[in-house]
Amino acid sequence: MQVSLESTSNIERRMTIGVPAEEVEQQVDERLREAAKQVRLNGFRPGKVPMKVVRKRFGQGVRQEVLGEVMRNAWMEAIQEQDVQPASQPRFEPQTVEEGKDFEFVAVFEVMPEIQVGDLSQISVEKPWSEVQDKDINKMIDNLRRQQATYKEVKRKAKKKDVMTIDFTGTIDGEEFEGGSGEDQQLTLGDGQMIAGFEDQLVGAKTGEEHTLDVTFPEDYQNEELAGKQAQFQVTVKKVEEPQLPALEKEFFEQFGVEAETEEEFREEVRKNMERELKNGIQNRIKQQVIDGLLEVTELEVPQGMVDQEIERMKQEAVQQFGGQMDPSQLPSDLFQDQAQRRIKTGLLFQQLVQDANLEVDSERVDEKIREIASTYQDPDEVVEYYNNNPEEKQQIESSVLEDQVVDHVLENAKVKQKKYKYEDAVKPPQQGA
Repeated sequence: MQVSLESTSNIERRMTIGVPAEEVEQQVDERLREAAKQVRLNGFRPGKVPMKVVRKRFGQGVRQEVLGEVMRNAWMEAIQEQDVQPASQPRFEPQTVEEGKDFEFVAVFEVMPEIQVGDLSQISVEKPWSEVQDKDINKMIDNLRRQQATYKEVKRKAKKKDVMTIDFTGTIDGEEFEGGSGEDQQLTLGDGQMIAGFEDQLVGAKTGEEHTLDVTFPEDYQNEELAGKQAQFQVTVKKVEEPQLPALEKEFFEQFGVEAETEEEFREEVRKNMERELKNGIQNRIKQQVIDGLLEVTELEVPQGMVDQEIERMKQEAVQQFGGQMDPSQLPSDLFQDQAQRRIKTGLLFQQLVQDANLEVDSERVDEKIREIASTYQDPDEVVEYYNNNPEEKQQIESSVLEDQVVDHVLENAKVKQKKYKYEDAVKPPQQGA
């Protein structure tokens, strides 16, 4: 077998492979002899069809099957011989296929890129600092109570947190615009469901009243035709309802899976959950900045084959997230292209940093993470035992911990400054590239 390898880009290779004709013909003959034992043709007894007839009838199809297998097997042998690490399946291009001549074909494929991680000292990370305060707990409990609230119609003036049912019609320069009208629309005053100023002007309104609201659409409004424009809304208040919040008692606590007898016990459980959420929020915000920094300081071309595979995974994830009622192939690949590239680049950079820094999974941190996860369940010991007895599940925790160790390694070399955050801001999902 003859092999020549050509680099057509940083990550694309073009491999020309020649296979001796006798090797191909031998496999074709063997396949035809096997077929002759099974083939049935009118005028011949089973297994007695002459090879000349079998070759004429089935030779071309068998030869195509053999050539396909020869290309796959020869390519696998060639990449081992050439010590090449492919990142995707090859595209085969047959060159010489005439019977009796050496078979020559080209395999075009991508290889894993050589990665040189950029200067970590050029990465800047803003490390959030925050804590759960009593006012944060009060707000969280208030939100939980409102989730379970019932509503009672009132005749008084509306105030914030009341639920108002309205009809409205919006105009710009006296002309109605698309999407600017609604009937029996429910909104909770002060929740920011409508554009800025809309709900504020309805505070103090009563059932049966009509109001004219003057508002201005934000400059960055999603509908560019409305962005920055002044509008008027004619609003009819059809109903005002006051929330009836449930009492802080055992029955209410059980709605959220908390076994507590008193308000203080419930508050303590809420605090623990919020502190876990805060810790995760800060870690995610830091990790996002580390990833952004690595991508900024490192030039990295990724194999499109790997990106395509990741796009398919993301399509499957999207379909599962929305109930699995769609064929993943119907989703446009362009929708996932940028995110898939980012995932692949991030994975490759983290792998390289593990090698560069000789990082190994910290077993103590793995145990700590498992205990942290277990603490959210009714029987923590059972959860710990589950992970310790399920290698695949534990491996996912180990991978997560190793990623955390990579982040810590980058932070040791990056420019880090602390910034105080409010709880509600610290737990918000970070934006990529922000």
